[in-house]
Amino acid sequence: MPKYVVESEMLGVGRLSAAEFHAAAQHSVSVLNEMELDIEWVQSLVTADKMYAIYAAPDEKTVLAYVRQVGLSANRVSEVTTTIGPTTAEQ
Repeated sequence: MPKYVVESEMLGVGRLSAAEFHAAAQHSVSVLNEMELDIEWVQSLVTADKMYAIYAAPDEKTVLAYVRQVGLSANRVSEVTTTIGPTTAEQ
C-alpha cells in the first residue's frame, strides 16, 4: 500500500507534554477505529512547530478524509516514492 507524509504546521507542538501527546494519540487511534477507511497511521515526527505524520493508505483522498476527521491541518500531503537508509549504502 502506498505511504503518504502529511506536513502540518502546529505552532508550539514540540512543547506539548507527554500527557498531551498521549491524549492526541488516543484521539487519533479512536478516529481510526471509528472510520471505515483503509488507512494505517505509521508514525509521526514532531519538530518545534510542525508535525510530519506517515500513513499507509490507498490514496491521498483517504489520507485527507482521516486528517479532516481528526481535526488536523494538512499543509502538504506527499506520496512517498522511495525509502532509503543506511542499508541502502550497502547494496
